[in-house]
Amino acid sequence: MSGNKHSLPINLFWGLVALAAAGAIAGIALQRGETISSMWLIVAAVCVYALGYRFYSAFVAAKVLVLDASRATPAERFDDGRDFMPTHKWVVFGHHFAAIAGPGPLIGPTLAAQFGYLPGTLWILIGAVLGGCVQDFVTLFFSVRRDGRSLGQMAKDELGNIGGGAAMLGVMTIMVILIAVLGLVVVNAMKHSPWATATVAATIPIAMLMGMYLNHLRPGRVLEATLIGVSLLVFAVVGGGWIDENQAIRGWFDYDAPELALMVIGYGFAAAVLPVWLLLAPRDYLSTFMKLGTIAALAVAILILRPELKMPALTQFIDGSGPIFGGKLFPFVFITIACGAISGFHALISSGTTPKLLANETDARFIGYGAMMMESFVAIMAMIAASVLEPGVYFAINSPAGVVGKEAAEAVAKISSWGFPVAVEQMQQLAQTMGESTLFARTGGAPSLAVGMASLFAQVFGQHLLAAWYHFAIMFEALFILTTLDAGTRVARFMLQDILGNFNIGRGSSGGYASILLTSAAVVGAWGYFLYMGAIDPLGGINSLWPLFGIANQMLAAIALCVATTILVKSGKLKYAWVTALPLSWLIIVTSSAAWQKLFAEDLRIGFLAHAADLSAKIASGSLPAAQLKSAPQLIFNDYLNAGLTCLFMLITWLLLADMLRVIYRVTSGQPYPQSSESPHIPSRLVENWVRD
Repeated sequence: MSGNKHSLPINLFWGLVALAAAGAIAGIALQRGETISSMWLIVAAVCVYALGYRFYSAFVAAKVLVLDASRATPAERFDDGRDFMPTHKWVVFGHHFAAIAGPGPLIGPTLAAQFGYLPGTLWILIGAVLGGCVQDFVTLFFSVRRDGRSLGQMAKDELGNIGGGAAMLGVMTIMVILIAVLGLVVVNAMKHSPWATATVAATIPIAMLMGMYLNHLRPGRVLEATLIGVSLLVFAVVGGGWIDENQAIRGWFDYDAPELALMVIGYGFAAAVLPVWLLLAPRDYLSTFMKLGTIAALAVAILILRPELKMPALTQFIDGSGPIFGGKLFPFVFITIACGAISGFHALISSGTTPKLLANETDARFIGYGAMMMESFVAIMAMIAASVLEPGVYFAINSPAGVVGKEAAEAVAKISSWGFPVAVEQMQQLAQTMGESTLFARTGGAPSLAVGMASLFAQVFGQHLLAAWYHFAIMFEALFILTTLDAGTRVARFMLQDILGNFNIGRGSSGGYASILLTSAAVVGAWGYFLYMGAIDPLGGINSLWPLFGIANQMLAAIALCVATTILVKSGKLKYAWVTALPLSWLIIVTSSAAWQKLFAEDLRIGFLAHAADLSAKIASGSLPAAQLKSAPQLIFNDYLNAGLTCLFMLITWLLLADMLRVIYRVTSGQPYPQSSESPHIPSRLVENWVRD
C-alpha cells in the first residue's frame, strides 16, 4: 500500500511533465505569423530531456545493457597512469562532456537557423533522446566491456576482417575531416581578434597548472583546483581586453587565418602526446565548468528576459537557396545539426578516452546518456541565441563575402532584398560595441552566436560590458572546440595505433613514446592539411567543409550503430535491437541522400563535381577574375578530393550495413559467426569512496 501511495504523486508529476512537453512542442510547431517567446523552447527541452533520462535511459540501462557495478572496468585493470586511470565520475563526466561538446551543438544550430528555428529545434529534441544519447551510452558500455577498445577495433572484432577493416579505414578518414572543421571554426572565431586569441591562448597554461596542482601539488583537491582555474579564466577574459586596448601588445595576438591554423596544428600535436593528466583531463574538466556555467547563465538570461524569436519558424531558404550553405531542408538540416542531436564523433570519445577513465560500469548511463543530453540542451541555447538576433544581422554576419559581396553596401543590399532589412551603420555600430573592427562575413557561426549571447548577457548582467561579454562568449566557444580537437586528436592516435597493431606495427593503443610521437604527427598532419586549405578558401572554408563534416559525422554515427546493433543481436538481445536499429535506419536515409546531392547536384553551391567543372570552364575561357585565379586550382583539387571522400564514406557505410545484416542473419539462422569479443567478468577491487561513489 505504501508503494502505491508514493507512486501516485510521482506518476502525477511525470504525467504533468509529459503534458507540458506536448503543449510546448505543439506551441512551437503550430505558431505561425507571430513572434514566439523563447521560453517555449526551454520548457519543451527540459521536459523532453527529463522524460528521456528518467524512463528511456533507465530502460536501456536495465533491460538492454544490464549494467553491472561489481565488474572491474578497463581503467582499474589496466591502470598505467597515462591513458588508463580510474577517475572520479564527475571528472569523467566533465572530460566526456567537454570532449563531445565541440562546435556541433553551437555552430550547427546557428547555421541551420537559416531554415528557421522550427526544423532544427524538433530535430535536436527528437534526435537526441532517441538517437544521440542512445548511441553515446551503448558505445561507451560496449567499449568498457571490451577493454576500452576503439570503435574501429570493435567493428573488426565483432563483424570480421572485411567489415572491420572498412570501418577502421572509414572511421580514421572521417576523423580527419571532423577535426579539421573543428579547427577551422575556432580559427575563424579568433581571426584578427587579439582579445579572443589572447584569452584562448591563456587557457592552455591554466589547464596545465591545474593538472600539476591535482596530481603533484595537492592531489585530490578538486574544489581548490577548480576555484583557482575558474578565477584564472575570468582574469584571462579581462586580461584579453587589456591586451586588445594596448597598441604595443595587441599586435602579438593579431593573426590571419593561415597563421592561426598553424598554431592550432601545433597545439593539437602537443595535446596528443602530453600525458592525459597534464593537459587533456584538467582542461576538459575546467572547460566543463565554464561551459555549464555559461549555459546556465544564458538560461537565466533567457528566463529573465524571455526574448522573442525574431527569426521566422520557416524561411524561404528551405528550398535550398540559403546564403550560408546550399541545400534543401531535407536532408541538410539533419547533417548541419549533428552534435546537438546525434554525432558519430561522440562514439569515438565513448570508445576512446572515456572508457579508459570510467571506474564504475554503472556510471555509463550518467556519463554517456546524461552528457549527450546536456550537449543537446546547449544546442537549444544556441538556436535561441541565433534566433533572437535580427535576421538581417544574422545573415550579414554568417553569409560569405563570395555570396553577398565584399563591400558592406553591396552585402546589406543583397540581404535586404531577401526581406531581412539591415543597414551598414547598424552593422558598424554593432561591431564597435562588440570590440571588433567588422562583423561582416564572419563565417562559421561562432561570431554570430557570440553576438546573440553577448546581447542577452548584457541586458541582464551589464550593458556597459557588451564587448567583454562578446569576447567571453568567443572564449566559451573556443573552449568547446579546442577541447574536442585535442581529445579527438588523441582518439585518432589511439585508432591509428590500433590499425598498425593489426599489422604488428607498434605496440597497440598505449605503446611507447616513439609510437605516440609518430602516430600523433601522422594524424595531425592529415587534419592539418584540410584545416589550412579551409583557412585560405575564399568562401571561408565552412561553405564547402561543413556539409562534408555533417555527412562524415552522421555516417560515422551509422557505423557506430551498426556495430552496436550487431553486438546486441550476438548477445541474445534481438528483441531490443530496435533501440539502435531505429536511429541507424534514419541516418542511412539522411546521409545517403545528402551524399548523393553533394556529389551530383547541378547547383554549384551544393555539388562538388559541378563546382569543380564550373571553375575549370572559367579558367579555360579566361573569365575568372584575377583575384580568384591563383586559388582556383587548389579549390578544384579540393572539390575532387571532397567528392572522393564522400564516395568513400558512402561506400563504407553501406558495406558496414551489409556486413551487419550478414552477421545478424548468421546469428539468427544458427550459422557460424564471429564470436563476441567481450572480456570476461573480473570482480572490481576498487573500494575508495571517491572512485566508487
